[in-house]
Amino acid sequence: MNAVLIALLLLPLLGAAATLVPFGPDPAADGRRALWFGVGVTGAVLALTVALAAGFDHDRPARMQAVTDTDWIPAIGVRFHLGVDGISLPLIVLTALLTLLCAVYSTKRLPSGDGIPGARAFTGLLLLLETGMLATFAVLDLVLFFLAFEIVLIPMYFLIARWGSGRKVPSANRFILYTLLGSAVMLLGFLLIGVNAGTFDMTRLADAHGSGLTHTTQVIAALAILLGLAVKAPAWPLHSWLPDAHTAAPTVGSVLLAGVLLKMGTYGLVRILLPIVPQGTATFAPYLGAFAAVGIVYGSLACLALARPGAKGDLKRLIAYSSVGHMGFVLLGIASLTQSGVNGALFANIGHGLITGLLFFLVGAVKDRYGTADLDTLSGATGAALYGRAPRIGALLAFAAVASLGLPGLAGFWGELLAMYGAFDPAAGLSRPAFLTYMVLAGLGTLLTAGYLLVVVKRVCMGDPKQPAPVTELPDLKSYEAVSWTPLAALTLVAGLWPALLLSLSDPAVKHLLGGG
Repeated sequence: MNAVLIALLLLPLLGAAATLVPFGPDPAADGRRALWFGVGVTGAVLALTVALAAGFDHDRPARMQAVTDTDWIPAIGVRFHLGVDGISLPLIVLTALLTLLCAVYSTKRLPSGDGIPGARAFTGLLLLLETGMLATFAVLDLVLFFLAFEIVLIPMYFLIARWGSGRKVPSANRFILYTLLGSAVMLLGFLLIGVNAGTFDMTRLADAHGSGLTHTTQVIAALAILLGLAVKAPAWPLHSWLPDAHTAAPTVGSVLLAGVLLKMGTYGLVRILLPIVPQGTATFAPYLGAFAAVGIVYGSLACLALARPGAKGDLKRLIAYSSVGHMGFVLLGIASLTQSGVNGALFANIGHGLITGLLFFLVGAVKDRYGTADLDTLSGATGAALYGRAPRIGALLAFAAVASLGLPGLAGFWGELLAMYGAFDPAAGLSRPAFLTYMVLAGLGTLLTAGYLLVVVKRVCMGDPKQPAPVTELPDLKSYEAVSWTPLAALTLVAGLWPALLLSLSDPAVKHLLGGG
């Protein structure tokens, strides 16, 4: 299985390199071939990911599997160390699935920019982005983690700056500036750990559970790593790059940014911060919980402000702010330092990736049809009436909205419930009154979330279809859209009805990382 893991990392990297060579003399034909080449490569990566999941020993999800461990830079103790466990496997599968769906979607709906002649560059950047995302969840060395973490920044920057819309270049610049600065601070924390522990190997450091690192070293390293990862999560108040990036990004850029890139930050908190510097993490856990609770309420209030009539709220921007709130639940679960809270955070990671990926696909389709994502323009005087004008798209949008607000039986419910339960009974040494306050604020956030999402459904899906619309013809769900979106809707339902599918993988691994086995 280690060969499978290496192959699914190498395949998109080689595919990206292959796009440097023209696929034919005719620019239009070259672009179309490049797009289908991207579908083929990402499809093969997903097939390898399924093979990896099928060969995974589900009876021992806490043990690293498909391991490759060899010297890479012996002079500084850096190793080429790969492996997967019950925490990283679901994220690898989610990454491969979303990238394939984005590649399929792009064959018919290439983002504006250079059109078909620019498709080869677009495909190459998409495959390079996939390489970095997959590697982030598979590497087990701090230096390799940093490199993989950085690989994703350049292709995402160009996807926004070249194929985005509106203020795309300033938004891309802000994205790269925030994330690079955060990564630089994170690297300082990694170097501090590596120098003092004598190794950058994440499994050895996790097994040591902080032994060999003084309390002061752990606190300083935890602060640096927490700041770096909180930018990518994004945690309030380090979130301000996110709404602009989502608003300007093309549809597939928004899907991967929300569905995968945000998860890289929270994954790093679980994989690195909790087991390697536990004393430092415990020191900052109350502050992380406070920022998470404020982020939940802040994100929901921002969405309510954008959803009200007359606010000229952009639907993509609204969903971006909703991600600040939803990722707040992930951070709250991690901050509780409990098995249930961290499991809830990991479940919410997957649920958010599925639901928000579907939402951005749907909003992209609405924007393509109407030429705008402005809520006031879409809804007009009575509402956009998608139920009457494009009933399948309207139904899917309503489904994704109720999943996002945490309806029981769908993927958005369990993660938030477990995160709040973790805050209800936090780990020993943490202030229970403080975390009970965070839990109450998170509960308020769920009510506000239901409020703004129901307003969005009312304004976009309901209304009088006989009233004049901004466009004369509004096609309903197309075949390539159905292929791209149906798996996300189906998995949202499966994860909600069968939460043990994910929790049985993560629970033993979380227990091991927290030092309980």
